[in-house]
Amino acid sequence: MQKETSLFIVPTPIGNLDDMTFRAVKVLQSVDTILAEDTRTTGFLLKHYSITKPRLQSHHAFNEHKYADQLVERLKNGEKMALVSDAGTPVISDPGFLLVRKCLDEDLQVECLPGATAFVPALVKSGLPADRFVFEGFLPHKKGRQKKLTALAEEPRTLILYESPHRLLKTLQQCTAIFGGDRKASVSRELTKLYEETLNGTLEELMAHFADATVKGEIVIVIEGKK
Repeated sequence: MQKETSLFIVPTPIGNLDDMTFRAVKVLQSVDTILAEDTRTTGFLLKHYSITKPRLQSHHAFNEHKYADQLVERLKNGEKMALVSDAGTPVISDPGFLLVRKCLDEDLQVECLPGATAFVPALVKSGLPADRFVFEGFLPHKKGRQKKLTALAEEPRTLILYESPHRLLKTLQQCTAIFGGDRKASVSRELTKLYEETLNGTLEELMAHFADATVKGEIVIVIEGKK
């Protein structure tokens, strides 16, 4: 007999609120507590879908170590919870891994709904091989960054990175220098939003384009693997 789910991992839209699934709305309506990375952002989403029942509780990178054990005890006592991030699927470059692991250690049922993740549409739109790829998330900001890129330059699979607007040009410059300017790549930003944009070209061409561009929104960089 299958156990009842204690913790639901619920993806939320990465931009366009119409990308919320019917099932995700039903789960958020049914649980006792919603654990949110930012309660203001999630509150806006809940208001949009007229979800009023569950209690909203903050759960982010700066408090998850402190409260994870308490949350697990509440789940063991029968409380039902949903974990959401500000956008996309929790745990993917977002908080949640620690709580999921502790739940599994305590034999609690965890269920993850399918839904939005920014790197998937970016990979598909890049035109680069999508059968084998490596998702690296955000690069180290300082320590270990050069070493990480040098290692990734030898990776034969398609490489996917997340980046912030103010670091995009620096990352493209470093990739051009380490990988070679003729390596094919793609930059997607504002995915699913009104000003969604994807630019394809070589690393050198993309670096030249963004040298004088004003960049906004979250960024996904897709880079051809080493041939």
